[in-house]
Amino acid sequence: MTSIEKMDVREAHAYFAKECFNYSWELIEKGDRTQKETDAMIHLAHASLFHWSRRVDCTDQNLSVGYWQLSRVYALAGLGDCALRYAETCLTYSLQHGVAKVFLAYAHEALARAYTLLGEEFQAKDHINQAKEIADGLPHDARNQLLADLLDLSF
Repeated sequence: MTSIEKMDVREAHAYFAKECFNYSWELIEKGDRTQKETDAMIHLAHASLFHWSRRVDCTDQNLSVGYWQLSRVYALAGLGDCALRYAETCLTYSLQHGVAKVFLAYAHEALARAYTLLGEEFQAKDHINQAKEIADGLPHDARNQLLADLLDLSF
């Protein structure tokens, strides 16, 4: 028996939440994805969020990250409506008490990315500006990463 076969349901959700997130992330970072890899990236992001949502230790911050990842994979797939749907849900969780401000900034980044994809320049710029405002109060490394992520969205 492998260690996976010995897992109980709680352990399985913890394992697959992480594994699916990380594998989806590898595909996000891969620049030359095939359509099959793009589909896998989307499925993995959904699977990760599903498993996170079943964990007893799941927080609004975890859900914010999961919905952000869903928005990102749909944006990378060129599916703006889905990217927007999940960015809006990400924002809802990011506004909850106890969620770190960096996640709120990234919710705005996701919204800006989705609106950019949909050709909604005014809304995209508004969310870029909101993300930049939040970035001003973030630690140096987080601020720099966020600003770098916003660069390809500038008009």
